[in-house]
Amino acid sequence: MYQWSDEHLMLRQAVRDFVDKEIVPKKEELEHGDTPPYDVLRLMFSTFGMDTMARAGFDARIAREERVAAGEEPSDDKPSRGGTDAAFTMLPIIELCRHCPGMVTAMGVSMGLTPSAIMAKGTIAQKKRWVPELLTMEKIGAWAITEPGSGSDAFGSMRATARRDGDEYILNGSKTFITNGPYADTIVFFCKLDEGNDLKDRKILSFVLDSGMPGLVQTKPMRKMGMHSSPTGELFLDDVRVGRDRLIGETEDVSKGGRESAKATFQQERSSVAAMALGIIERCLELCTQYAKDREQFGQRIGDFQLIQQKLAYMEVARMNVQNLVFRTIEMAAAGESMTFAEASAMKLYSAQTAVAVALEAVQLHGGNGYMAEFEVEQLARDAKVLQIYGGTDELQTIAIARDLLK
Repeated sequence: MYQWSDEHLMLRQAVRDFVDKEIVPKKEELEHGDTPPYDVLRLMFSTFGMDTMARAGFDARIAREERVAAGEEPSDDKPSRGGTDAAFTMLPIIELCRHCPGMVTAMGVSMGLTPSAIMAKGTIAQKKRWVPELLTMEKIGAWAITEPGSGSDAFGSMRATARRDGDEYILNGSKTFITNGPYADTIVFFCKLDEGNDLKDRKILSFVLDSGMPGLVQTKPMRKMGMHSSPTGELFLDDVRVGRDRLIGETEDVSKGGRESAKATFQQERSSVAAMALGIIERCLELCTQYAKDREQFGQRIGDFQLIQQKLAYMEVARMNVQNLVFRTIEMAAAGESMTFAEASAMKLYSAQTAVAVALEAVQLHGGNGYMAEFEVEQLARDAKVLQIYGGTDELQTIAIARDLLK
C-alpha cells in the first residue's frame, strides 16, 4: 500500500466534513470550557455506524467463543484476522488529531484499551457484561495502572492492593493521570495481591469497577499542558469490596491476566500513536504552507526564504515517513500479522518524536503568532508533547527496542 484508495478518500472526506461541522465550532469549548468530549464522539459513532459495526463484530466473536467453549469446531464462520480494513479505524484517528488530539485519547482509552483488557483475558460472561457498551461508547471506560509514586516503573512501584476476604476482595490504593477518570462508568483497575508477602513478589491482578461503588472516588479533571479535550483525573479506593466476578478472568493465575494483559494493551496503544502523529503533522504542514504563502516580510512572502523552505521540506519528509508507518500497520493487519512489542515501540518512538519536532518547527515558522493561542499550531505543539510520555516514555521505547536487538 503506497496511497489511500478511493474508498479511503471518501471516508476521509466524510470524517473531515463531520469534524468541520460538529467539532471545529465547539473547539474552544472542548479545549478550555471543561466540556467532556463524549457526546460529540457518540454522535460521530452513530453518524458513521461505528456503534452498529462494533456491536455486530462483538456479537460474532462471542458467538464463536461460545461454540468453542461448547466443544464445537467453527469452520467457515471463523473470522479472518485480516478481514477488517484497518484504514477505516486509522482514518478517523488521523482526522480528529488534525484538530483535537485529546478526543482520540479519550476515545481510544474508552473503546480501545479498556474493553481490550477485558476481551483479552476475561470470561465470556465478563465480556458480555461490560464490553458492548464500551465499544459503542454508551459507557465511558478508563484503564487505571499509573500511581502517584510510579510512572515508567508501573508494576515495580505499584502499591494498590487487593486483599482476600472470604470469597471477595477488598481493594485499596490510588491512581493518577487516568484518562476519562473523572467521568468513567467502567474502570479496569490494576493492583497487587496482598498475601502478606513482599511487595515485589506479589501477583498483578486486574478488576473491573463501576462508578459509584462504595469507597471509590473519582476526582474532577486535572489541569494539563495539552490534550485539554481529554479529561484526566485521579482515583482513590478505600476498602472497595468486590466479588470474584469482577476479577478479570476470575482467576489469580497471573499468566491469564495482570502483567501480560497490560503489556498487550500497551502494545496496542503504541501502535496507534503513528496515526495520531500523522494527523498532527499533516495539519502543521497544511497551516505552515498557507502561512508561508500569506505572510510577507522584507517585501516578499516568507515562503521565498530558503530557511522557511527547509522547514517545509522537513515537514513533508516527516509526513511521508509517518504515513508509511501507518500504511505498514494497515498492510500487516490485512495480512493477519501483528507487530512485535519492539516494533510497536520503535514506531511509537519515531512517530512521537517526529510529531513534536514538526509541531515546534510550526510554532517557529509562525514566529510570535505561533506562540499565541489564536493560532492552531500553539495547541498542536502542546498536544504533541504527551505522545513522548504516555503509553511508555521515549526512554522506555528505546530500552524495549535495544533489548530485542541484543537478546
